[in-house]
Amino acid sequence: MPLAEIPLCVWRTRSLGFTFRGQSIRYWTAGQGEPLLLIHGFPTASWDWHYLWQPLAQRFRLIACDMLGFGDSAKPPRHRYSLLEQADLQQALLAHLQVHEPVHILAHDYGGSVAQELLARHHEGVAEVATCAFLNAGLFPERHRSLLAQRLLLSHLGWLVARTFNRDDLVHSVSQIYGPCTQPSESALDDCWSLITSNRGNRILHRLSAYVPERHHYRERWVGALQQARMPLRFISGAVDPVCGAHMLERYRELVPLPDTVTLPGIGHYPHTEAPAQVLRHYLDFRQQPLTSSLQKVAWS
Repeated sequence: MPLAEIPLCVWRTRSLGFTFRGQSIRYWTAGQGEPLLLIHGFPTASWDWHYLWQPLAQRFRLIACDMLGFGDSAKPPRHRYSLLEQADLQQALLAHLQVHEPVHILAHDYGGSVAQELLARHHEGVAEVATCAFLNAGLFPERHRSLLAQRLLLSHLGWLVARTFNRDDLVHSVSQIYGPCTQPSESALDDCWSLITSNRGNRILHRLSAYVPERHHYRERWVGALQQARMPLRFISGAVDPVCGAHMLERYRELVPLPDTVTLPGIGHYPHTEAPAQVLRHYLDFRQQPLTSSLQKVAWS
């Protein structure tokens, strides 16, 4: 049965706010139980989780924010955006909500790198992570395949590309990374564009894209965090994603001990909007498994 969506206009009315380093951040919370931190990807926002929000809230205490520079949060035009700062933001949000117990993490794309930094901090004793699941995340920069638009944003003309980036450019990029049978509707694209342009966010896309070289800079730290992890990890991958699909999952299996992986055939870069029922099933299965495992797990949907 398809999962019910939450319209963006409704989602926005449920947001709350707090201040992080002088900047306004919008966040959402729902449910009770163990805390589950949902971390969105680039260039979208926490609304990406709307199909999963209600069924997950029946089981967990959900926490999600639009990170700095994304969605309806502040987008300072001259800010130097960093994945490290986004990890600081996640910890500040948990502190604001007085969450003092270990958190579970479900992270997509850009959010996967933020999660890796939180895993590294867990090893250092300055964060507490109970489990972590990734959706099409660029965990290994040597296997990340940027789209042309992203490469242009990273060039010396990135500021100009950001200023001229429009809805048609978004549609062109999205059509390349979604699965062939799971393309988004025109209304979903309108909503995505609304989130990008909120607070003039399309003008800072080149600044947000700095996460690509940052992944290379911190590769050893963040890959090491995966390899040293003693908590359960799972990688759920939309296989036909040209950016972080089957080739990224293959690298995960090569480098992460006892890899727990799920492949979603025919699904692209956004499994939680393309195949939310499958993602929900595999995530709940992950959370029900024992805390330790001695066997490699490979699942197919």
